[in-house]
Amino acid sequence: MANQAKHKETSFNVGDLIRVHQKVKEANKFRIQIFEGVVLGIKGREENKTITVRKIGANKIGVEKIWPLVSPWLEKIEVIKKGKVRRAKLGYLRQGINQLKFKTLEKKAKKK
Repeated sequence: MANQAKHKETSFNVGDLIRVHQKVKEANKFRIQIFEGVVLGIKGREENKTITVRKIGANKIGVEKIWPLVSPWLEKIEVIKKGKVRRAKLGYLRQGINQLKFKTLEKKAKKK
């Protein structure tokens, strides 16, 4: 399991808030589209390394994207904020707050 990755000269870790600049082809032109979110996980090694980034979109819907780090479509990656986490994969961020509260209440009820 990889906890850190490097794209060009930018290094980042799991849990960091990053901004990914991606090339998008529309008709005959290219433009840059920015995707800003938290790094949920880094997978693979060397050329096969991929990152999973999650953001909360419109109407509080979670959006995840997975990119290979050696993709020619990735223009650059900026680190906005460093995160401090104790896990290699942050799958728990996929669950909503209400679901987490419900699960803890459910466990307490089982114990009683």
